[in-house]
Amino acid sequence: MSTKRIEAYLEITMKINDANRPAAAGIYTKYREPFLSTIEGAVSKELLLRNEDVQVLHGFTSKAQAEAYLSSELFNSDVVVELKPYFEEAPCVKVYSVVG
Repeated sequence: MSTKRIEAYLEITMKINDANRPAAAGIYTKYREPFLSTIEGAVSKELLLRNEDVQVLHGFTSKAQAEAYLSSELFNSDVVVELKPYFEEAPCVKVYSVVG
């Protein structure tokens, strides 16, 4: 993990049925390294699984960088395009600032 301090998180929660989760996890794995190596301020990216949904938690060095990622080519032209067939409903996207 990077030594950069995480100042913001981008949380994307997706409803993906059990049968499609392995394929969705493959997309996460495919784009994890490009995210960490090419997106300004990217510090971490974690895949979290629950019975009811799947979350991807992205750590950034600033809230502005987390918000900028949502407009990036990597996010919109690659990640979203590949994940979209697996969504059971629109994803929930939230950006958090770290306090303390």
